[in-house]
Amino acid sequence: MINISEVTETNEMIAHENLDVRTITMGISLFDCIDSDLKKCCDKVYDKICAKAGRLVETGEHISRTYGIPVVNKRISLTPIATVGSASCKSAEDYIEFAKTMERAAANVGVNLIGGYSAMLAKGTTDKERIFLDSIPEALKVTSRVCSSVNVGSSKTGINMDAVRKMGDIILDTAKASYGTESLGAAKLVVFCNAPDDNPFMAGAFHGITEGESVINVGVSGPGVVKKALESARGANFEVLCETIKKTAFKITRVGQLVAKEAARMLGTPFGIVDLSLAPTPAVGDSVAEILQEIGLEYPGAPGTTAALALLNDQVKKGGVMASSYVGGLSGAFIPVSEDHGMIEAVEKGALTLEKLEAMTCVCSVGLDMIAIPGDTPAEQVAGVIADEMAIGMINNKTTAVRLIPAIGMKVGDTLQFGGLFGYAPVMPVNTYSCATFVNRGGRIPAPIHSFKN
Repeated sequence: MINISEVTETNEMIAHENLDVRTITMGISLFDCIDSDLKKCCDKVYDKICAKAGRLVETGEHISRTYGIPVVNKRISLTPIATVGSASCKSAEDYIEFAKTMERAAANVGVNLIGGYSAMLAKGTTDKERIFLDSIPEALKVTSRVCSSVNVGSSKTGINMDAVRKMGDIILDTAKASYGTESLGAAKLVVFCNAPDDNPFMAGAFHGITEGESVINVGVSGPGVVKKALESARGANFEVLCETIKKTAFKITRVGQLVAKEAARMLGTPFGIVDLSLAPTPAVGDSVAEILQEIGLEYPGAPGTTAALALLNDQVKKGGVMASSYVGGLSGAFIPVSEDHGMIEAVEKGALTLEKLEAMTCVCSVGLDMIAIPGDTPAEQVAGVIADEMAIGMINNKTTAVRLIPAIGMKVGDTLQFGGLFGYAPVMPVNTYSCATFVNRGGRIPAPIHSFKN
């Protein structure tokens, strides 16, 4: 049983070490909104979002005041719109009406982001889904709160290389469509392998088809807490290091469990999962890179970085699963470049490259996240980077993702300034040797042999 005394233990973490509940995300099923009439379908979607999530923001604020726990974001995830709109959409413009509907509903209930402008394409792509993909650049241009994700592979089905190649074009087109806003549209677009149905973190959150009518998922974060705890373990052996991380992750997750269950109770919605990812922000003292430095690296990217990150990720999960019966989502350590001042510094120092980041994604949560690349990078090269990351997820049976931001009009060494939680990103070089012949082959890369478990 969780009680207020356990929260009291964390007062120091909240006050001085940047512990917060990063997001309360309400997942909402839209299957009962499907209609062959586009306007009726959009009206049903709007009404259901407003009815289900109308009290979400006030609930998060009430919990924050009551327990003294910062609840930073209140968000919504929806059944993938490519599926919801398949009966009523005949053109990209039709799908964009759903994006506008999501935007209006999000503004009405007061959430900062809404996810689910998504498609699940791990094995193949229907004609309607191709139309949906074409709508993404304009949908993200005309909205500010809508987030999009596309799942193009899984360990069970392989990698849909047609979708991978298409997403190379879509990412570039999205960045060009939002030119003048620091290519911000691309920061709201994620390409997945093995996307989980219960992820509360944007931009990749959607309400999976395995989920119920509605659910509350909570994402809790505390890199600053872990970094502070590790200061007491300087010079200690790996056993002490691992125990320190594990115990700290346990405390962080208990805070998330409390908030999740209280939000679910107040909203009359089932509690789903706690995602205990260490999600950094641009603030000093809230950095995964600083944890790696505290473990013993001069900068992330130095030899030993992948081993240190593997250790961190594993101990975070071990501590978390003891603290909550329902740990899910992505759960681990995020390594976004633009959202972590320590990662930004490592890139600027030349310690951290795109290839090293790719290696690190083998052992951390998600993948290549919030990375700015030159705006003139060919679509085939973008697709190649996506393919590499999807292969890591497929072979290792883990979630991986790519969120690349082509910096239109910028070159290596320039800086994209987003502001807020998105931070800023130095433009990183992409290997210029062509992979066009490879990514243009078409078809599907088969699932690995270990996927056959029936």
